[in-house]
Amino acid sequence: MDTGYTIVVESQDALVNICGVNDGNLRVIEQYLGVPVLSRGNELTVASSDADVYRRFQLLIDAALTNDEYPQVGEDRISALIAGVHSNEDGAFKDILIRIPQGLRAVYPKTPNQATFIRALERNDIVLCSGPAGSGKTYIAVAQALKLVLSREVRKMVLTRPVVEAGENLGFLPGDLEQKINPYLRPLHDAIESLLSAETVRRMEESGMIEIAPLAYMRGRSLDNAVIILDEAQNTTCEQMKMFLTRTGTNSRAIITGDTTQVDLPHRQESGLSSAIRILGAIPEIAIVTLDERDVVRNPLVKKIVKAYEQETNRLS
Repeated sequence: MDTGYTIVVESQDALVNICGVNDGNLRVIEQYLGVPVLSRGNELTVASSDADVYRRFQLLIDAALTNDEYPQVGEDRISALIAGVHSNEDGAFKDILIRIPQGLRAVYPKTPNQATFIRALERNDIVLCSGPAGSGKTYIAVAQALKLVLSREVRKMVLTRPVVEAGENLGFLPGDLEQKINPYLRPLHDAIESLLSAETVRRMEESGMIEIAPLAYMRGRSLDNAVIILDEAQNTTCEQMKMFLTRTGTNSRAIITGDTTQVDLPHRQESGLSSAIRILGAIPEIAIVTLDERDVVRNPLVKKIVKAYEQETNRLS
């Protein structure tokens, strides 16, 4: 190779770690840099003489080498490090993560706003996060809740959502209350099952460490020593949101997530999430985080869909 920059990685284990399974991490790095990256012996070489490409390559490899999750750096971790470098924070994401005891994987931010969300969850007892579909808000919220429960910082996690009917009345669905509410909470279950083994999930459910509760059933309760997730909060009324926020008791955390662009409430009824963001913004102990289409990580096509709808909304407003 006539042109290029080479980094020598002294540890063979570290080199294998950076390259990933079947060099999957290198493919992610190549896509980011826009040039080939080769592994030979104990060397990594980027096929470019561009100084900026090398600078980003060096920052990325340095951040990966300081990783404390040996022996596995997955593509998610590489994507998170890339996001830190790309945001001109010189790999600032490398120390931001959610490590779940007994978890299948650590959770890393992939965008600056996701990093802000994780920082807020660490520092604040109440966090409100608004963002579009696929921006990771529910996944990150569930990961933080599992971390708090399994590290014994709180006794249990409570999952709740407003039940907003869309053409089918909840009362006519078959089964008991839990069977009726489960479809509404399926996204939260999916996140839990992707982060923990089936055996750990079963044990937590049997021991009462995971509780499912319709939002309407929260009235009158005081939730102590718990982390409570209110998902799809854009579909709460202002009264429901106030009721939920005042349920938090001693040693409790509340995480409220939703998408203010997808409100299913009757026309002209203000979303409880929107009103809470407006009313509570001046309280320093409460964190308010906003994600946008740049934070959509579910699928590149989802990001384009969100942006197209946003442009149409702006055109009509």
